[in-house]
Amino acid sequence: MTEYSVISDREEFLAACAALAAGTGPVAVDVERASGFRYSQRAYLVQVFRRDAGVFLFDPPALGGFAALQDAIGDAQWVFHAASQDLPSLRELELEPATIFDTELASRLLGHTRVGLAAVVEDTLGITLKKEHSAADWSTRPLPSAWLDYAALDVLHLIDVQDVLLAELAEQGKTEIAAEEFAATLSRPPKPPREDPWRRLSGLHQVRGARNLAVARELWRARESFAQEQDISPGRLVPDRSLVAAVLADPQSKAALAGLKDFQGRASRSQIDRWWQAIVDGRASDDLPRERVPSDALPPPRAWADRNPEADARLKAARPVVEAVAEELGMPTENLLTPEHLRRVAWEPRGLSAEEIGDALSALGARRWQIAHTAQKIADAFVASTQSSHNPSAPDS
Repeated sequence: MTEYSVISDREEFLAACAALAAGTGPVAVDVERASGFRYSQRAYLVQVFRRDAGVFLFDPPALGGFAALQDAIGDAQWVFHAASQDLPSLRELELEPATIFDTELASRLLGHTRVGLAAVVEDTLGITLKKEHSAADWSTRPLPSAWLDYAALDVLHLIDVQDVLLAELAEQGKTEIAAEEFAATLSRPPKPPREDPWRRLSGLHQVRGARNLAVARELWRARESFAQEQDISPGRLVPDRSLVAAVLADPQSKAALAGLKDFQGRASRSQIDRWWQAIVDGRASDDLPRERVPSDALPPPRAWADRNPEADARLKAARPVVEAVAEELGMPTENLLTPEHLRRVAWEPRGLSAEEIGDALSALGARRWQIAHTAQKIADAFVASTQSSHNPSAPDS
């Protein structure tokens, strides 16, 4: 049985921080949220393990401030599995690592075919983990003991996994590559908020007309406000499909909305006044949304031959070259170079030299090692595609 301490009061917290500060080596860290249950992405459990200290499961809602934990482990390397998922929640608690190691990302760079935590632990250590509670509602209190056991195991083996992966990275000559990737993960800024987040409503493509879009927008806003107020995932109050169904049905009264069979969800009837008012507000709004929103998104590659034949030729020439480099390096193509980056430089290149392509890739966010392995290859492919288009082979006689 895994030994761990659940920390839910300040005295225990300070003692745990002292123990972790006195521990040795890197610190394994994981976070459990309540995605799909709660509105926020806050941490409802923070698991920490350090050699010579043990496993501690911290209860953020009960503890409040985490400054003592930051002081205890802030200078150590933090080991995660899929760090990008956990860093935002940790930053809400003002917990920030100086450096990280990501066992999932390292596994991808090493070409492992399975990169989930249980698979990586099994492949590196031969230990089988059960992942039956990964989608649980971690805001539940008290947390069941089986869930706590599961949470402890998420960090207990990470340092041993790191040791194995470090050796593999050194063997494959990828230590510096991994370091660049980890640094990029840690420094990556959060995505800016979407200009019209309501447009992400699933099924919105069925809605036609600016007035109906205004109704959809106001229903989304009403649900979002109530979800934030109640700290409940919006879809658990009223699913997207129900909001869209209400727009499409065009009910002429509150009673008609309440009688709509497809308008479902735990708050669909209890908050009927809220939803009806949103419909009324949308119908009366002077701020009508655009039916088509300008976008800088590239056309799908299948349309390039008609829209931009030269770009299509460049992409078709460069893509297999990049795939070949990835195969040589023993990693997925998307880890060698983000596919969108290649599409961007192919669509409208700043130039055809390796230096110009490297500068373009860098501006898009590519790392130095990625540019070093791909820029010249892409440049050669682009030049070859241009020469081919200017000197087509003679047709068969």
